[in-house]
Amino acid sequence: MKNIIWHNHKITKSDRIKLLNQKSFIIWLTGLSGSGKSTIANKLEVELYKRGYLTYLLDGDNIRHGLNKDLGFDDKSRVENIRRIAEVAKLFLDAGVITISAFISPFKNERKLVRELTKDFIEVFVDTPIEECIKRDPKGLYKKALNKEIKNFTGIDSPYEKPDNPEIILSYKNSVEENVNKLISYLIQKGYINDK
Repeated sequence: MKNIIWHNHKITKSDRIKLLNQKSFIIWLTGLSGSGKSTIANKLEVELYKRGYLTYLLDGDNIRHGLNKDLGFDDKSRVENIRRIAEVAKLFLDAGVITISAFISPFKNERKLVRELTKDFIEVFVDTPIEECIKRDPKGLYKKALNKEIKNFTGIDSPYEKPDNPEIILSYKNSVEENVNKLISYLIQKGYINDK
């Protein structure tokens, strides 16, 4: 861009990682509304905190209260929503923080963009069938979407593109604890965290 220059700083990502004594990476939970993303993400953050890791949880609803409150739910807005979140996640990554994100992020291309932008990216598909999400409907959104009160609702009149090759698939048939234990085991096995 014209008249904009990137400034390199004296303190680097490596310096921050050394100070914090942890690797920084992004755990990106994707799945339908009501699939359990936020519940799993919250429990995972608690578990990592107990183990002494500095984390930050980016959640779809919370981001739309501030940074992305100007965006709607049409396809173009959804793409911009994920682009902005990717940029925020990249900043957290540079700060040395383990970043957990819980977003529907319905399109493969946008999740691919996040992966390419951030590199240290773990895609987690919370595989919950739409029938189960409709049954749960914690916010009453499916009922509204099915009654045509909400338009462009993912899974109803807007598509959700399942990941082709996520690093981890979590099943709705497992308890939250089982799914979090699966995530922790993966992180230990791949050397992202220590077995504390």
